[in-house]
Amino acid sequence: MSFAFHAFRPAPCCPVFFRPVLMACTLCWSLVYAPVIQAAEWNIDQLMHGLAQIKSGHVSFVETKTMAILDRPLVASGDMIYTAPDKLEKRTLKPKPETMQINGNQLLVEKGKQKHQVQLQDFPELAAFIDSIRGTLAGDRKALERNYLLSLEGSEASWTLQLIPTNSKMKQVVAQIRISGVRDEVRSISITQADGDSSRMLIEKIVPPKLAAQ
Repeated sequence: MSFAFHAFRPAPCCPVFFRPVLMACTLCWSLVYAPVIQAAEWNIDQLMHGLAQIKSGHVSFVETKTMAILDRPLVASGDMIYTAPDKLEKRTLKPKPETMQINGNQLLVEKGKQKHQVQLQDFPELAAFIDSIRGTLAGDRKALERNYLLSLEGSEASWTLQLIPTNSKMKQVVAQIRISGVRDEVRSISITQADGDSSRMLIEKIVPPKLAAQ
């Protein structure tokens, strides 16, 4: 049994009839798959661009350090203030007060009455480590890629930037750094040292009292 396929050809008016349906289907397809397309396009440049828009910030932190020589992790807490492009102040309040100020090429550490100031250019490995934090906060990809191989996981809503040292001397100190966040906010910084010791800093944005009351 055979049928003439031409008998089932649509009438000339059918294309006009189906056009609105086709447009509706196309719209539905775009709505369904748009999030997937956007997620696929999420990349390091977009992350850096978003971070670069934040010119200053004030956050609280809780830092947990795990070291082989200690029976239990060390936990410290305090706050940090960042001002673009290269000023960072970390104030540890517990268990013992300590302040670390980084301004350009200068590092100042205060512990009680003791003060130590160094030029970062004299300590390349320390400078590279500090730049991993400042470079991320500033959204400066070029600064990061001077010393690290970058890779990005996740999406804009929940991302993790992994930094692997490329400098041989830096590799002897740090195995990897993982910085996680949500959109243009850094939420955690995890550091794994070459010797296996590690630290994890959880960060929470401090909202000014006036904004919190609104």
